[in-house]
Amino acid sequence: MVHRFLLTASTLATALLAGTAALAQDSTPPQDDPTVPQAESRSGEIVVTARRRSENVQDVPIAISVLAGEALDAQGAYNINRLTQLQPTLQFFSTNPRNTFINIRGIGAPFGLTNDGFEQGVGIYIDQVYYNRIAAATLDFVDVEQIEVLRGPQGTLYGKNTTAGAINITTRPPSFDFEGKAEISVGNLGFKQAKASVSGPFSDTLAARLSISSTDRRGTIYNVTTDTWINSQDNIGIRGALLWKPGADVRLTLSGDWNLQDPICCGQIYARVGTTQRALNRQYTALTALFPGYQVPSTNPFDRLTDLDADLSARNEHGGLSARLEWDLGPGTLTSVTAWRYWDWGPKNDRDFTGLPVYTKVNNPTKQNQYTQELRYAYAADKLDFVVGAFAFYQEIRTSGIQETGPAASAWLLAPSNALSRNPAVLNGIVAENDIRLDNLSLATFGKVNWKVTDRLTISPGVRVNYDRKDGVYDSVVTGTASDGTRQLITNDTTHPYYNDPWTAAQRGTQASQFFEPRFSDWNLSYDLNLSYELAHDVMAYATYARSFKTGGINLNGVPSRGDGTPALEVAQIKPEKVDHFEAGIKTQFWNRRGTFNITGFWTEIKDFQASVISNVSGSNVLRGYLANAEKVRVRGIEADFSVRPSDRLNAYLSGAFTDHEFRKFVDAPCPPELAGGATGTPPGPPATPGANSPANCDVSGQWLPGISKWAFSWGAEYNIPATVLGRQGQAYLGYDASYRSKFSSNASRSIYTDIDGYSVHNFRLGFRTDGFDLFGWVRNAFDEDYFESLAVTPGNTGLISAQLADPRTWGGTIRFSF
Repeated sequence: MVHRFLLTASTLATALLAGTAALAQDSTPPQDDPTVPQAESRSGEIVVTARRRSENVQDVPIAISVLAGEALDAQGAYNINRLTQLQPTLQFFSTNPRNTFINIRGIGAPFGLTNDGFEQGVGIYIDQVYYNRIAAATLDFVDVEQIEVLRGPQGTLYGKNTTAGAINITTRPPSFDFEGKAEISVGNLGFKQAKASVSGPFSDTLAARLSISSTDRRGTIYNVTTDTWINSQDNIGIRGALLWKPGADVRLTLSGDWNLQDPICCGQIYARVGTTQRALNRQYTALTALFPGYQVPSTNPFDRLTDLDADLSARNEHGGLSARLEWDLGPGTLTSVTAWRYWDWGPKNDRDFTGLPVYTKVNNPTKQNQYTQELRYAYAADKLDFVVGAFAFYQEIRTSGIQETGPAASAWLLAPSNALSRNPAVLNGIVAENDIRLDNLSLATFGKVNWKVTDRLTISPGVRVNYDRKDGVYDSVVTGTASDGTRQLITNDTTHPYYNDPWTAAQRGTQASQFFEPRFSDWNLSYDLNLSYELAHDVMAYATYARSFKTGGINLNGVPSRGDGTPALEVAQIKPEKVDHFEAGIKTQFWNRRGTFNITGFWTEIKDFQASVISNVSGSNVLRGYLANAEKVRVRGIEADFSVRPSDRLNAYLSGAFTDHEFRKFVDAPCPPELAGGATGTPPGPPATPGANSPANCDVSGQWLPGISKWAFSWGAEYNIPATVLGRQGQAYLGYDASYRSKFSSNASRSIYTDIDGYSVHNFRLGFRTDGFDLFGWVRNAFDEDYFESLAVTPGNTGLISAQLADPRTWGGTIRFSF
């Protein structure tokens, strides 16, 4: 296995190195071209703040990719989702803003189960403010100057501990020179997008910037039930900032933003049906036959038709205020970042994924407030520099959800052998009212030292001490109609007077009231050691070891019940992840910095990996998913980035990643659908055999992790020629960008029904630009590739697989002015 891994890694490195060798000749550096997907200066440098100070990215011994704001605009990457087409080791999966996962190198967040009680492994920072929930970072980019994607643990440099990496977004600051820009884009599917920003001084010491962005687009799925297009876009964002410079040594930036997404969204549609081990008369085909005349609009998901009958909404409002003080004190800079952010999530979902009224409401509106304070000092000298800091984070999340069943629930959810399944009133109108609360506190101190032992060798140790505390409440009150027509509590309490009522007994098998108050608190110590060595001018080698922790959590979506009906509190807590990370790489520039080639190898092992499991609590009468820990996970691979600018006319780039990934040991994982749905017993029956016994859980050791492609690439180029249009001198240009991902699993445990085949996406643009004007046409997914972003197993083991579809081919035009 190791030999195959090394051979594959060397093959990728050799292929990319061969491209650099042909270009290694001397020439004069070209002028800037902002369409290259890096933020290059005229000297070939890319200036980043990954280590909390400004420096050339080639001098930073971290695997890091940088995207300039101009390149993002040119390539239509106006949100985090679209970054995945430019970053091979960045994975983004979303069925709606709350059910969103972003991973780097395949790790960061558990796949497929939303739970407010755990942390992200990838940190999102906008202007140095930490965004704790990915849902609050699904905004359209507004006036972005640069995005840095840092891969690997970053806890000794950043405010919140992150075990997988960080995405550091910097917006354009207020300017003391009056400037502005505006752009309008229109396209098919009714696409309309407008952006504008203006900046300038109020005085010699005070400047301001105001930016706004609005996006609107018709949905890509037609709902025949409601005669509407769903999964639309309807976004608006406003950002403002004031910069006060009372002296040369002090800078105070006050920022505020407000964002609203209010689309008709989000529906997952019929993808396919697979056979499970449930009784044949309880699988999808037999269940739908119980409703004469019902038929799914299309069994081809790429017809983009659905018949979802519940209301859909994905209203996502978020914003906040921040104050950043930067004060130059002697040889260093003291920085304070104070921020408050809020998130108001108002969803409406159809969670039976059909046009039948099984569930008429599954809505979990959520409100969040978070407060952060970061204080750090960055010191720089000839032989020694360091960053020391402290970070405080407090978050409140309040969810008041409701779930309600409809008249089709009895036939869909009860066994046909139960006479009550033929009475729609039995399960109609079961209402679960959920009160879910989280108080989340995190405190940390951290530091990183860079000791320049010689002119070539630098040793950089780092350390972090972290304290985390989570206090939660889960209170679900479930009521239904008893056989005598009264509304009664559905409970596992055997002393309740209606416990043995046949209707409430049937309802209890669907859902019952539950209350518990989980808590978690712990200290942990993270540390890392980095060595970098300058092999030659513009050639640096580096190696890193990091011992990191992802804090533990609590289950806030309910837990299985024991045989006596009490909640299984032993699974209410989620243990911390323990990460051992090894990385080595080489960064090079050549041909007078016209060319850049970086290569990185990494090896990450995680103990107690936080993952989705299915109830294995003895005596539990309802299968229930929750978060627990896989014993051990390994992710390893190699990444390479190559870019070249042979002349003012042409630039090109190629990035690639090979990732080997597996559960090293995970013996109690949730079973895939082909091994689920039957009676729990031994021996388990053959996969996909109706009526066969099913294992209580499955050993998936040696299997793939979800969401990770073994191979991923992104590449592109742009060519321009001098041109004159309407008397204006400028450049005519043609640009091309593409990406490829190989097959990956889209289920927590790999299933024969949920692998997503590899696909490639190709984008083109053609335009004319001058210093202050840009007009271009674009086409994205130019070859109209049909592919799934995700596939999901729907509840109940009916065999129905739902799909989240990627965008079809889109095209349009953009006009942009600046002054």
